[in-house]
Amino acid sequence: MTAIKVIQNPDEALLDKMGVYEWPVWEKEVSCFPWTYESRETCYILDGEAVVSPDGGDPVTIRAGEIVIFPSGMSCSWDVRSPVRKHYCFD
Repeated sequence: MTAIKVIQNPDEALLDKMGVYEWPVWEKEVSCFPWTYESRETCYILDGEAVVSPDGGDPVTIRAGEIVIFPSGMSCSWDVRSPVRKHYCFD
């Protein structure tokens, strides 16, 4: 299975090229929940922090200011440590 990919500190040119500011926004309060990605998701974290633990894989901490790519078919657990707000796009 493909791992979670994190791009730290993307510049505005990349964000504009990807069109992230046109994507919908998702928000989640501090909580823990399971999730399965039926298709690949690319997101840009606007606020917050979470630890995402893929089933059978190493936990990944995601934070505000990062682009995160979740592979299609991945099942994981989310541990939202401070409220998360993100732009997201499913491929």
